[in-house]
Amino acid sequence: MSILCGLPILECVYCLGCARWLWKKCLYSAGHESENWGLATAEEFEPVPRLCRLILSVYEDDLRDPLWAPPGGYGIDPDWVVVKRTYEDTGGCAAPYMIYLDHDNADVVLVIRGLNLAKESDYAVLLDNKLGQTTFDGGYVHNGLLKAAKWVFDTECELLRDLVEMNPDYRLTFAGHSLGAGIVSLIVMYAVQNLDRLGNIERKRIRCFAMAPARCVSLNLAVRYADVINSIVLQDDFLPRTTTALEDVFKSIFCLPCLLCLIKPFRIGRFPPVVRTAVPVDGRFEHLVLSCNATSDHAIIWLERESQRALDLMLEKDRILEIPAQQRMQRQESIAREHSEEYEAALRRAVALQIPRAAPSPSYGTFAEVGKRREFWQLKWDAFISAVV
Repeated sequence: MSILCGLPILECVYCLGCARWLWKKCLYSAGHESENWGLATAEEFEPVPRLCRLILSVYEDDLRDPLWAPPGGYGIDPDWVVVKRTYEDTGGCAAPYMIYLDHDNADVVLVIRGLNLAKESDYAVLLDNKLGQTTFDGGYVHNGLLKAAKWVFDTECELLRDLVEMNPDYRLTFAGHSLGAGIVSLIVMYAVQNLDRLGNIERKRIRCFAMAPARCVSLNLAVRYADVINSIVLQDDFLPRTTTALEDVFKSIFCLPCLLCLIKPFRIGRFPPVVRTAVPVDGRFEHLVLSCNATSDHAIIWLERESQRALDLMLEKDRILEIPAQQRMQRQESIAREHSEEYEAALRRAVALQIPRAAPSPSYGTFAEVGKRREFWQLKWDAFISAVV
C-alpha cells in the first residue's frame, strides 16, 4: 500500500528532474564553454577567413568563371593553383582538394572540402570507424579519416616537398572543413611523424586550420599536437560536439536538424562575434547546443562570413586604440604568457586524468617559454611518462 501511494510522488520527482534537465539544456549556449578563454589577436586569426574562402573555391568547377564566390570573390589567383583533385581523381579515397601556392602570404596551402551528402564515398570514409579500432602515436584516431589522410599525403608528399624546397621561406598550411577538417588534422599528425618525406621541414613551419572539425583524435593527441593544429568552431556548431561513432553520426545527420527546427525558433540575428582561444582539455565541446543555429553554424559559408566579420572588428579595434609599438609588443608577450598558462593547465588536467603518453611537444607553436614553471611541469611529465610507459 505504501509503495502504491509513493508512485505519484516518484513520478512527480522524475518529471521535475526531466523538466529541469530540459530547461537547462535549452538555456545552455556555446558561450558557457568559452567564457573563461583568452581573447585571440588579429594576427593569430588573420588566416581563418582567407582559408575559408580557399576551401570554398574547391567547390568551383572553373575558378576563372566562379558561380558561388562570396562577396569580394575568393581572393585567389587561378594561375597559382598547382593541382585541383576531384572525386574522379581521388577514386573516393578522400574528398576533393586543392594545392595552392599563395605568394601573397608566403604559404603552400592544401585545402580539402567538406562532406558531400550526395556522395557514398564520403559516408564510407566517415563511417569507417569503431571505438578504439585504430591507434596512432600512442593515442586513438578515426580509422576512415586516417586512411584518407594517408592516401592524400602519400599522393602529394613529393609535390609538397618540391614546393617547400623551392620556397624555403614559405609555411606549409593544411586547411579543411567538416570531413576535410578531420582529414587535414590527421594529415598534419602523419606529416609530423614523417618530416623526412617533406624534405625535413621544421615542425614550426607546419600548421593546420580545421574548420568545424569532427572529433577524430583522443585527448592526449589533441594536447600534444596543439602547436600545429588549430580547430575553428563557430558558436553552436553541432559536429565538434558529436562523437564519430556510427549511431551518433546517423542521429546528428538525420534526426538533429529536425529537432533543432523546434528549439529556440525565435532566435533571430547574431551578436558581434568575439574570437577566443584555448588549449583542448576535457569538458569542452561535450554538450550539444539545442539551437536553430546548430546546423547553420557548421556551414563553411557562415564560417567565412562570421570569421571575416570578427577579423574586421578586431582590426578596427586595434586601429581605434592606436596602440604604440612598445605597448603592442608588451600585449603580445602578455597574450603569449596567457596561452602558455592555458597549455600548462591542460597538461595538469591530463595528469590528473592519468592519460598515458600525453607529453607536450618540445616547443608549443608561437607561445612563449615560461621559464621555471615549464621546467617544473616538464619534470612532472617525465616522471609521469616513466610511470605509465
